[in-house]
Amino acid sequence: TGDRGGPGGGLGGSAVYTWEEVQRHSHRGDQWLVIDRKVYNISQWVKRHPGGIRVISHFAGEDATDAFVAFHPDPNFVRKFLKPLLIGELAPTEPSQDHGKNETLVQDFQALRDRVEREGLLRARPLFFSLYLGHILLLEALALGLLWVWGTSWSLTLLCSLMLATSQSQAGWLQHDFGHLSVCKKSSWNHVLHKFVIGHLKGASACWWNHRHFQHHAKPNVLSKDPDVNMLHVFVLGDKQPVEYGIKKLKYMPYHHQHQYFFLIGPPLLIPVFFTIQIFQTMFSQRNWVDLAWAMTFYLRFFCCYYPFFGFFGSIALISFVRFLESHWFVWVTQMNHLPMEIDHERHQDWLTMQLSGTCNIEQSTFNDWFSGHLNFQIEHHIYCIYMVIYQVIQILKNSDNLFFLSLSLS
Repeated sequence: TGDRGGPGGGLGGSAVYTWEEVQRHSHRGDQWLVIDRKVYNISQWVKRHPGGIRVISHFAGEDATDAFVAFHPDPNFVRKFLKPLLIGELAPTEPSQDHGKNETLVQDFQALRDRVEREGLLRARPLFFSLYLGHILLLEALALGLLWVWGTSWSLTLLCSLMLATSQSQAGWLQHDFGHLSVCKKSSWNHVLHKFVIGHLKGASACWWNHRHFQHHAKPNVLSKDPDVNMLHVFVLGDKQPVEYGIKKLKYMPYHHQHQYFFLIGPPLLIPVFFTIQIFQTMFSQRNWVDLAWAMTFYLRFFCCYYPFFGFFGSIALISFVRFLESHWFVWVTQMNHLPMEIDHERHQDWLTMQLSGTCNIEQSTFNDWFSGHLNFQIEHHIYCIYMVIYQVIQILKNSDNLFFLSLSLS
């Protein structure tokens, strides 16, 4: 045993390592991880990782098997990129799980996931997504047709804004599924359609969303690793962060009033201000001209459609109001599934436990399914990390004798 893996890659799997040795390589510039008991040196690869440097770095020094399977629809294709990074494997005396994770629970979950995949329950339905895209485009067309036929009175402009906000929100849920590479069989088609929906229909960046959202799935509700709970000192979340701020006497905001000022700066400003600035800042700083071009097609189309009715500044006011409405919709859907749950620093939990402790479901109904883009089934979405035929999967879970479902019920 020993640290015989160089910074660039491996020894073809000839060495054996203990967890203690693997965990020593969990720092920037020196990172190892384990997949199916194989040890990989990803120190240099992280810079070229398509999913971003941060999401893979979050698993440095850990077993990343379940995360690897969840994030890659075609693991066999991705494994060829792992071969040059292989430096060895865990010693036979070492457990498969690090940090005292429940190995029985992990194995039980993996067995259930294999069963769900074998029965084809993770296969998307093209007709469903075609109709979903169709109803978004129909809303866009109806909003514009409304003004063409009846004019731009205040009441009609408000109705047009509501229709556009609905279209934008629903497009947000659709791009989410394409972004997870879970709709089409070929990843390349998912990528193209993702850029079309988030870029042309919403004016945002696919790469920005990927790098942000994949971190959220990798470590949900983990402070400093999940960007969705990084509130930039504006809010303090969970049970421990307020205590830590109190001990350090950090008072960036009047936190004892955050339940009140949340309604003033949270839902109304997240998308029209914070996300918009961050998206364009990211595209320019990373020189992501492809995403920028897609986003520009949205703004070009929008101004071509609405400039004749409202002029330049009126069109800006319209899209700002639409973003304002959409932002409320987005915040209530996304936050109700996560903020009520545990928010803490890294505890090195197994995949299943980590996802269960950081997410919750919202009551199922036809309206809730549509309103949230089926993200009211947040637990199932997180543990599999891809779109699924929700009702069939839940039925299997309910009928399963696995320890996995026992733990789900207890949670």
